[in-house]
Amino acid sequence: MDPVIVVGAGPVGLTLSLALAAQGVPSVLLDEGSGTEEPRPARTVVLREDTADLVGRLGCRELDRVGLRWTGWRSMRRKQSVREMPLSGGRPDEEGEPLPGLLPSPLHLPQHELSTALRAAVDKEPLVRLVPMSRIDTLEQDRDGITVHTREPGSTWWRGSYLVGCDGARSTVRKLLDIRFPGRTAVERHAVAALRAELPWPDEAVLHRQPPWRTGGEEVSARPLPNGVWRLDWLLPPRGELVTPEAVITRIRDTLAGWCGETPAYELLDTGVHTLHHRLARRWRKQRAFLAGDAAHLLGALGTQGLDEGIRDAENLAWKLAHAWHHGPAEQLLDSYQAERRAAVAARLRAADQSLPILRGGGGLRTLVPGARGHDTLLADGHLGRGALGAPPSYSHSPLSPPHAEAHTAVGTPPGAPVADVTVTAPDGTTTRLRERLGQGHPLVILVAPGTGVWDRRHWQTAGVMPRLTDAVAALPGTTELLVTESYPGASAHTVLLVRPDGHLVAAFGGVRPAELFTAAQAALGGAPRDGRERVAEEDEESEGRESGGEKGSRARVHAEGTAGHR
Repeated sequence: MDPVIVVGAGPVGLTLSLALAAQGVPSVLLDEGSGTEEPRPARTVVLREDTADLVGRLGCRELDRVGLRWTGWRSMRRKQSVREMPLSGGRPDEEGEPLPGLLPSPLHLPQHELSTALRAAVDKEPLVRLVPMSRIDTLEQDRDGITVHTREPGSTWWRGSYLVGCDGARSTVRKLLDIRFPGRTAVERHAVAALRAELPWPDEAVLHRQPPWRTGGEEVSARPLPNGVWRLDWLLPPRGELVTPEAVITRIRDTLAGWCGETPAYELLDTGVHTLHHRLARRWRKQRAFLAGDAAHLLGALGTQGLDEGIRDAENLAWKLAHAWHHGPAEQLLDSYQAERRAAVAARLRAADQSLPILRGGGGLRTLVPGARGHDTLLADGHLGRGALGAPPSYSHSPLSPPHAEAHTAVGTPPGAPVADVTVTAPDGTTTRLRERLGQGHPLVILVAPGTGVWDRRHWQTAGVMPRLTDAVAALPGTTELLVTESYPGASAHTVLLVRPDGHLVAAFGGVRPAELFTAAQAALGGAPRDGRERVAEEDEESEGRESGGEKGSRARVHAEGTAGHR
């Protein structure tokens, strides 16, 4: 089968190709540029805890070296402190668990560092073929695949099974598909500076509303990076103000003096003006072509994070494309990408648009959230990944949701929401975090069984409900991994959780319920992919391939055959 064509080698396109490769799917990554990115310290990204973990699993384990996890969030208004909120800062306890009682810290890093790390991972991945200087100008679809043409200097026809446009706000793919991109222009404007200085709040993010100095404007924020570097953002009036270099220097000096008593020594590294737009593509799928990242949506006002949402797009789409690539057409599964992700981003945009009049003046809904603390809560939600502005999406109304059954039971995670990152044990005795088992293209079944941490594995594998659950999991459509955990929030002993490959809860059951578990797994995969006999035959063929040439050799052969599909 032909590889997946990914257009655009920014962080979203790179992430998608790596996520596909992790699930055995080859891709051709068409990069419009030369593959180099100019370092811009003032252009930074904020990744929520789960998206940072996803990028880490894909081969970028060293992001904490180039980024920083905040240890606190501080809100100020005029001359007063409104809120001081401690964050985990990525600090584990003595046993390696996150510190209890603290909100998780986002990871703040320069975007060029993220791109560099992802490109380094792509360079090591044999299933990804990165092609620089490849701008597409033609896109044709048929029943069996998709064909694109890249213009000079590398004029080539490429054949793929599917195509994903990750080519940014001015997406060529979106234009070739004739998909509208309505929305609002210049929702917010910010003057931005990256500088090295000593501020009174090491490793804490600061949001100061209505600062008392003349050039402070309505809002200024300071977000720390490693090595004493800070990104400072000043909210600008919607229209009119021309930001000159001299005006930026004045803002920097006044802001540092306002926070430190006098202007301390500082090293200016980078400046810029950042304009935020809110747009949402009408469609995210057209036959075998999809949109992701900025090609599908633009957001970013009030602390919401567009790139973080783009990485969620890649995670959601990767396992669905992998399933279709390996097992054949799965229309409902592929349709669910637009149904889930477009609805989640639309809700985020709607929440931001409703909050803007409250926070930026102009009456309207302003009276519904009175006082500085209510305003601060809205802003903190966007920046820290909470509430309607920032919390991880829940796909409770997904077309992949199973019908309700009496066997379903409530746990601390609602159906459709991301599961908690608990410690799990595999049948071979390996113990790890649950997130480490995600992104491999198959669902997970997790049994809550207190005491397994101290029992001999040989005993609990053959005791209690485990043998019956093992048989039930073996009968599920496709491949499913069985894991055990000591405890799960809100779950009693012998609760069984069914989790999608991207970490969202399908359903929880009170005990082992084979028929209901099968129905839920079937729904989560968009219907029955194959019958059991086909699955066993394919597994036998895969086993023969590994015995004759090794698994890595088989993957390399698939890549070589797949990426030869250009003409």
